[in-house]
Amino acid sequence: MTPPPRTPDQLHRFGYLGPRGTFTQMALDAWDAAEGRDHLPFGSVDAALSALRAGDIDAAMVPIENSVEGGVSATLDSLATGEPLVVIGEVLVPITFVLCARPGVPLDAVRTVGTHSHAWAQVRGWMGQHLPEAEYVPTLSTAASAAALGQPGDVMFDAGVCAPVAARNEGLTILAEDIGDNASAVTRFVLVARPGTLPEPTGADKTTVVLFQRDDHAGGLLELLEQFAVRGVNMTRLESRPTGEAMGSYCFSIDFEGHVLDARVGETLMGLRRVCAEVRFLGSYPRADGGRPDARPGTSDDDFDRARTWLDDLRA
Repeated sequence: MTPPPRTPDQLHRFGYLGPRGTFTQMALDAWDAAEGRDHLPFGSVDAALSALRAGDIDAAMVPIENSVEGGVSATLDSLATGEPLVVIGEVLVPITFVLCARPGVPLDAVRTVGTHSHAWAQVRGWMGQHLPEAEYVPTLSTAASAAALGQPGDVMFDAGVCAPVAARNEGLTILAEDIGDNASAVTRFVLVARPGTLPEPTGADKTTVVLFQRDDHAGGLLELLEQFAVRGVNMTRLESRPTGEAMGSYCFSIDFEGHVLDARVGETLMGLRRVCAEVRFLGSYPRADGGRPDARPGTSDDDFDRARTWLDDLRA
């Protein structure tokens, strides 16, 4: 049985991609600073979202997009399938990496480095320059590499790449700071809940959907994109993801400006519903950067209302 939805003020148990010291925990701490609420770490995005669907937690903070590496596949795929979930908020976290090791291990002794795949992709340049022979060992998160090094016993790598707080939490030595190849790297995290009361429109909102085509045909993607263009709706992210049904079968994960209660967004969603096999609505929520859309002439709520009144008069 699906647990009942909760409104935002009823959320008390929050999950996040753990362990302690991940950038995801930093995002959750930034979003929810209230005392008396549980923040529970999970070993993977799938585990956190499964717990949410089961009702074990009220919401989950998970990474969805990185300014260097793009979309986080585990999150995109989990949100596109299974029981529906919705995004109710987002947080942007600047990413700073350190290289850490157990006390007494010098930089020149590092032969293997453990971290998450997205983190490794963002430090490849530094590694190539300073540790060109180092072998990469994947871990479930950046903090997981620090946690492994912080425990006694054998570990599969000599050093880890993580957030500074994770290295400090585990009592590790920081061998190098600010090792990211892009100093302006940012990761976007989303707070996900079961469907319930939508966040109110703020004028600076974002909506997320997943679109499934009826079939693969020439101009199919253009047909979808036209639904946004003709209504003046700006997309902020567009990614294709395999559905797993067959080779060449893809769905499209899209973020765009506006709230479902905005007239132009509502008209866009109706247009998409007409031409798609399925439109999975993943929520409308305030933008973390506060950016407001620049509505072109003819695309404001008033413009849509006047057009609807005009048509109603003709039909009368």
